[in-house]
Amino acid sequence: MTIKVTVGEGEPVDLADFTESLFRSYAEDIARVLRKIERGEFDELKVLPGQVKQLREVYQLVQEERGRVEKLRKQVAGIVGTGTIDFQSARDEIGSRLARLRDAGPG
Repeated sequence: MTIKVTVGEGEPVDLADFTESLFRSYAEDIARVLRKIERGEFDELKVLPGQVKQLREVYQLVQEERGRVEKLRKQVAGIVGTGTIDFQSARDEIGSRLARLRDAGPG
């Protein structure tokens, strides 16, 4: 599923792709700084906490959007929100399972 948003008169933007590319970009920046630190170059060490914070925020956005997309996908498929509960079928299933447990006997 693709969610596209148009801002003004511009081209539609796929939010999921954009967010994931942003996530990838921050992860690459952090990896680059860590490689420099491993080589003993500490000139960019002070930017690392800010980049980690941004990566965490983008990660949360990615997870929230994935959850929303999955929820929407289920709604479109008709899996969520049928609005009816078949209590009789539930009682029958529970009774059947209890009968099997009784028949199985003790331990």
